[in-house]
Amino acid sequence: MKKIFMFLAVMGLMTFTAQYASAQDGDSTATAESTEQAALEPAAEAVVEEAPAEAPMHQEIKRLFIEGGAGFMATIIACLVFGLAVAIERIIYLNLASTNTEKLLKKVEDALNNGGVEAAKDVCRNTRGPVASIFYQGLLRYDKGVEEVEKSITSYGSVQMGQLEGGLSWVTLFIAIAPMLGFMGTVIGMIQAFDEIQRAGDISPTLVAGGMKVALITTVGGLIVAIILQILYNYLIAKVDGIVLSMEDASISLVDMIVKYQNK
Repeated sequence: MKKIFMFLAVMGLMTFTAQYASAQDGDSTATAESTEQAALEPAAEAVVEEAPAEAPMHQEIKRLFIEGGAGFMATIIACLVFGLAVAIERIIYLNLASTNTEKLLKKVEDALNNGGVEAAKDVCRNTRGPVASIFYQGLLRYDKGVEEVEKSITSYGSVQMGQLEGGLSWVTLFIAIAPMLGFMGTVIGMIQAFDEIQRAGDISPTLVAGGMKVALITTVGGLIVAIILQILYNYLIAKVDGIVLSMEDASISLVDMIVKYQNK
């Protein structure tokens, strides 16, 4: 009889333990489900919410600068800064060197007819630009004949042309160096990526993508700098060509004017 009670007691204890364990499992499952639901609700709300605004342009440029590597990106930026400095200086100089040649020729002709060569020299001295300087050099040789005037104009025209083109070689240098530095950064970034792969002993997409990203950022930076400077260089070349053409036309007109004045 005691054995029966002991057996029933053990069976009851086992049943109670099993029910308690199942209740605990149910509670934990319910808690886990509620936790998952609570975790999913903010995620769902985040999906419903609008996408965050994009970072400002200067922050994006700063991020790309850091990711591309401070060393190579700094040298590329230096090429841009120095190239822009030279280009802006040349733009200012060439704009100041531009002269209304027709107006200047009219003034010189009126001065020759009314006050002679000295009056024409005064007009040239008081006028800014290479065309007026060439006129002045030609008028200085007026008493030595037309041939000397032409030689003087040709010689001093070459000097003025060299001054107009001064500094453009630096712009071409920066145009060539900027993409080279970008390509060098690309090669070094690839080498670093392969070093990471070698150390890891496995080809990981993350390692390859990181190295490739750094490499391509430097390349893009170098190409952007080269494009900007190339546009400015072409503008400067066109400006120089226009001034030189005006110089040549005005020089021919001046020689004709001097011949006409001598034959009076």
